[in-house]
Amino acid sequence: MSKVIQILMFEEGYKEDPYLDTEGYPTIGCGIKIGPKGAALENYIFTLPSNVGSVWMQMILNRKIDEMSRHQAILAALRRCNTPRTDVLYSMAYQLGVDGLSAFKNALMKIAAGDFNAAADAMLNSLWAQQTPQRARRHADVMRSGTYTRYQEVL
Repeated sequence: MSKVIQILMFEEGYKEDPYLDTEGYPTIGCGIKIGPKGAALENYIFTLPSNVGSVWMQMILNRKIDEMSRHQAILAALRRCNTPRTDVLYSMAYQLGVDGLSAFKNALMKIAAGDFNAAADAMLNSLWAQQTPQRARRHADVMRSGTYTRYQEVL
């Protein structure tokens, strides 16, 4: 059974109240943008309980999964993945967007070939891994092992 929502809540963090993300966008929950860059937080006078936020996240994720199915390289990789590895690709698509995930051409090719160690190495040899090193290491470990071992404490 997929654990991607729990993984995303851990990786993204969860805030019930609106906040400005690192790029200045009003955001809520697990990185859900709710307004244009620079908009005042006073415009957003609501909270998002985690049970509602997880449903909203699932809806966003469903759209990304649908979009992923239209990218041949991603689709070929997904066909080789078990559930934990699939959740890693879903998490990356949530964080980076589907186009961002599709830029991992070497990693996706290695996954499609069933070479998960090389795929993990390719994931770690990226700007993404430099920007979010802990998340990248956890995701690479899941890609190597095919298990949720790195996330036991949060699942």
